[in-house]
Amino acid sequence: MFTYKLGLEFAKEQDRNDTLSNYKNKFHIPKDKHGNNLIYMTGNSLGLQPKQTRAYVNQELEDWANLGVEGHFEAKNPWLSYHEFLTEPMADIVGAKPIEVVVMNTLTANLHFMMASFYQPTKTRYKIVIESDAFPSDKYAVESQLRHHGFNHKEGLILWKPRKNEELLNYEDLETILNQQGDEIALIMIGGVNYYTGQFLDLKRITELGHKHGCIVGFDCAHGAGNVQLNLHDSGADFAAWCTYKYLNSGPGSLAGCFVHERHAYRKDLNRFAGWWSHNKQTRFNMRNEFNQLPGAEGWQLSNPPILSMAAIKASIDLFAEIGMEKLIAKSKKLTGYFEFLLKQLGEDTIRIITPSNPKERGCQLSIQVKNADKTLHNKLTEAGVISDWREPDVIRCAPTPFYNSYEDVYHLVEKLKAIL
Repeated sequence: MFTYKLGLEFAKEQDRNDTLSNYKNKFHIPKDKHGNNLIYMTGNSLGLQPKQTRAYVNQELEDWANLGVEGHFEAKNPWLSYHEFLTEPMADIVGAKPIEVVVMNTLTANLHFMMASFYQPTKTRYKIVIESDAFPSDKYAVESQLRHHGFNHKEGLILWKPRKNEELLNYEDLETILNQQGDEIALIMIGGVNYYTGQFLDLKRITELGHKHGCIVGFDCAHGAGNVQLNLHDSGADFAAWCTYKYLNSGPGSLAGCFVHERHAYRKDLNRFAGWWSHNKQTRFNMRNEFNQLPGAEGWQLSNPPILSMAAIKASIDLFAEIGMEKLIAKSKKLTGYFEFLLKQLGEDTIRIITPSNPKERGCQLSIQVKNADKTLHNKLTEAGVISDWREPDVIRCAPTPFYNSYEDVYHLVEKLKAIL
């Protein structure tokens, strides 16, 4: 437990003692019209650009200009194997083995590709469990999968709901669902960190519960990758997918990551879509060979990857590799704990934090429910120089990320919120 104190000097002291404080200078911080840094608290939506990203992308632009097609083999970072540069550092970030991870496609596309393989419904076992307040794209995706297989999406979708007058999910309620309907459920697909509440769910507990009832278990880790220690391999999950433009700072709409547990690495009985980038690398360019599937997560690739997007990902995850998730998470817990401490000084009659108070059950995001407020409060906060995120009906999401947010950022954010309230 950390002991926090009030006052600006405490925040400044924490920043002086923070061994990661210099990393803020490695990112472009948005500024107001007077050239002052804004307080950026939406890394949970779009991470900031590392300053080295431009050089990484420019390297590929230069090699394309100078080498043309030969860049696939002769570029400084040969394009043919570029995705392999990302595999090990990304596996370290999500707690997986390299054979279990690949960077490809975008998030919802990856979830569909995973469901093409792992959602194999029968007439009696076809239902899908998701959390009731899943990110909308996940809900749309699983509903469309149900319809694709000829099922009624309203009958086939089971929602894991919080209890009355609560926001957080309770594991006992999931157990009840599985005890009552487990033999009808083909797939459990849950957001590892809920986008709205910031609740970090126990992936291993959910996986073990699902497997006990014969269900496939997968996770959308969009709000977890680069934010919490996912430990995907140890969780035992069958699959997972995540975007890279939030905490992984790869730029808007950039490529996504995908995890397939190693126990599925050499399975050729799994239904899947295929393309030439999932074919044996040694014979890929022989063109006329029969399909020879790559083992591991790479075997779910389809197309040669977009190098410029991968260059932006590499620029960011190279920074992760410098520090390591353990140090980032240690700072994150301390920084978010400080944020929570200051917010609580505002009084429960004014605000309520709906994110779990246990640091093990959340990442850096705090979701703040402001009583008797509407979006005008968020607009005033924006005018005061804070970039945060509003979710209807009355929640402000703020994520002090350990890479580029400081204790002083958090202090000034709460002071501005206090003044507006």
